[in-house]
Amino acid sequence: MRGEHPDPPGSAQQLLVTLGQLVDQALERIKYQRARVELAMALQRHMLPPGLPELPGLRIAARYTPARDGLDVGGDWYDAFVMADGSLALAIGDVQGHDVEAIAFMGQVRTSLRAVAGTTADTREVLARANDLLISMGCGLFATCCFLRFDPVSRDLTVSRAGHVPMVWATASGRTGVALDLGGAPLGIMPGEKYPVTRRRLTEGGVLVLLTDGVVEGPHYPIESGLAEVVRLVEAGREGDPGVLASAIVRVADLTGHRDDAAVLVVRYDGPDADALAP
Repeated sequence: MRGEHPDPPGSAQQLLVTLGQLVDQALERIKYQRARVELAMALQRHMLPPGLPELPGLRIAARYTPARDGLDVGGDWYDAFVMADGSLALAIGDVQGHDVEAIAFMGQVRTSLRAVAGTTADTREVLARANDLLISMGCGLFATCCFLRFDPVSRDLTVSRAGHVPMVWATASGRTGVALDLGGAPLGIMPGEKYPVTRRRLTEGGVLVLLTDGVVEGPHYPIESGLAEVVRLVEAGREGDPGVLASAIVRVADLTGHRDDAAVLVVRYDGPDADALAP
């Protein structure tokens, strides 16, 4: 037909070859990204404790959910271990960043806390020494943390915070609340930082909930509302299985719209004393 200009021979075939190459490159990038995320998430899982300690009269449960987008990995973590004097150490925290470097720093934070806790039972000293140790490593990152020590003999509970979300508590009598204890700067920022300590008494039927901001805070959801929802759940489920309560609490993140990872640590003490948990 007059005016038509047919494609040169082989141009259609060359176009198909080019498109095929672009598709192959895209698939390779997807495979690489998937492998990177899977590797980072596997590393992150191995950074969390493989199990939780078992002590008479204590039931401990933990839950962790990864970032909602599935593209980033976070630095939320928790830990629970028995100290040299037989007391129970509980820790939870959130590391700055969402990459493999943040996960590696998370491991350094957990290791530092455990190492220092082997030399002192003072929670403020644990955070202070761990803070200086992390700064000396020169990582350039920081982490929030809440560190607790519970003596199962005296039932004394000491708490120190490094810029972290406050814990939620409940007593056997039905009292619940948010522990707005004083705290210091996040770990890894201020050399020589001091961390105040709050002393409490954990008694029979007492419940403690440690969590990260990924549970209770979202882009359009204030942290006060998230904590209020956790208090409601604790009030309703304080007498039940800590694992069930932990699962319910970590799902609060679905309300907040937070895309970050989230961690929850729940402790219930079924000891012989029925006194209230009080500051």
